[in-house]
Amino acid sequence: MSDLRLKLRQAQATRRAHKTARNVRRRDHRDERELERAGREDPLLIRVVNQWWSRLIAFAYGGTASAQTEQYAAHSTKRDYVWNSVGLAAWSLVFPLLTVIATQLKGVEDAGRLSLAFVVGNLLLWLANYGARTYQVSDVYEDHTFNDYQIQRVLVCVLMMIVGVGWCGVHGYDLAMTQICLGVFAFRAVDGLADVYEGRLQQMDKLYLAGISQAVRSVLGMVAFGLVLLITGSLPFASIGFAVGGLASFFLLTLPLTLLETPRSDRWSIRQVTAIFVNCFPVFMALFLYALIDSMPKFAMEGVLSYDNQLYFNAMYFPAHAILTVANVIYKPQLVRLANLWVDPNGRKRFDLLVFAMLGVIVLITVLMALFMGWAGIGLLSTMYGVDFQQFGLLVFLMVLAGGVCAGIEFLYQIITVLRQQRQVMRIYLIAAVASVPTCIILVRLFGLPGAVWANLLVMLALFVLLCIQYVRMRTRPEPVAEYDL
Repeated sequence: MSDLRLKLRQAQATRRAHKTARNVRRRDHRDERELERAGREDPLLIRVVNQWWSRLIAFAYGGTASAQTEQYAAHSTKRDYVWNSVGLAAWSLVFPLLTVIATQLKGVEDAGRLSLAFVVGNLLLWLANYGARTYQVSDVYEDHTFNDYQIQRVLVCVLMMIVGVGWCGVHGYDLAMTQICLGVFAFRAVDGLADVYEGRLQQMDKLYLAGISQAVRSVLGMVAFGLVLLITGSLPFASIGFAVGGLASFFLLTLPLTLLETPRSDRWSIRQVTAIFVNCFPVFMALFLYALIDSMPKFAMEGVLSYDNQLYFNAMYFPAHAILTVANVIYKPQLVRLANLWVDPNGRKRFDLLVFAMLGVIVLITVLMALFMGWAGIGLLSTMYGVDFQQFGLLVFLMVLAGGVCAGIEFLYQIITVLRQQRQVMRIYLIAAVASVPTCIILVRLFGLPGAVWANLLVMLALFVLLCIQYVRMRTRPEPVAEYDL
């Protein structure tokens, strides 16, 4: 009898334990559903940031990217175009928006100082990039490791900052102007360093991630600049905040994103790093000379015209810069495809058709921009800057034309890099750079701001015509042996 009672008590205890366990599981499931529902109710941006932060923490504690799993897919053409467009648009808006903010909060003269700092910073950016982005993404057989590209880029970014400090010393800038310049230079150095990681993402067919990285860096830098300027009223402090925002974006997003989302690189070698320097030197020299030609009217104005003319010139140049940006959005995602077409002997005719089609698209973009500026663009510039740009109507249209020519120049040079014939055009850029010096100085001294605009257009037209002639010669003569192999 006692055994029967004992068994009944054990059965009752078992049933109570099972019931308690079921209740606990139900409560846990209910809590999980509530958490999921709460997560779904959070804004998309907050969810994405939380997910990335959790992954970043796991990466930091894990100590290596090799143990992490890629989470974002490659071969997404639509996302590539969308996010590359967003990234380029955000990056292109940095200069104009910061000068607008500076104009509204500090006046035209201080905004002109910031404009000149950006002009020099943009020129130094070509040194930081060293013309290696297209070379890197078109390295379809990965002759150089990603580590080779990283080491090379770090070295040129350090060199860029040394040159920037030297520029300020040679020009004898006061402390405030030096701080403004160094803040802008530091942000551009981060741009140059991030470019090699974004190039790696593009090389692995994840260009949309590179676009996200570029957009976040640009937005964070602009927000930091605006907040610091609003709080302190100091343009030098705002420029330093600008650089800090760019650095934060690089270490929190660009660097870990690339390490997590691309294959682990093989070891680097001094020979291969040296090869990148040698092979990209013609690209760098041509692009640097091009940037110097583009900047020469602004340098010619320094010391001759007041700083407000720097602002007027750069404000009128923004529609031209928009043409460059839109053209980049269209052809940049196609560079890897063009490189693959070129290495396939059967794809050469299609390659040529795409080149001519893109030049036609640039003409169309230029015409549309001119129509927009005549309809509402000039008024919009006046509203943004609080300056009457109707007085500069003809100059604005000349700038738009110059923007179309510059877009054609940049595209043709990218194509020449894909052809690995970059050394063939160095002489053209050198001739144009030498010719631009007296042209800009004479026209600026004779006609002031209008002379600077005309000089910019005339020199760019001459450079574009010379590049077209050279491209036709390259495509109609026998191919030379690849001249960049060491």
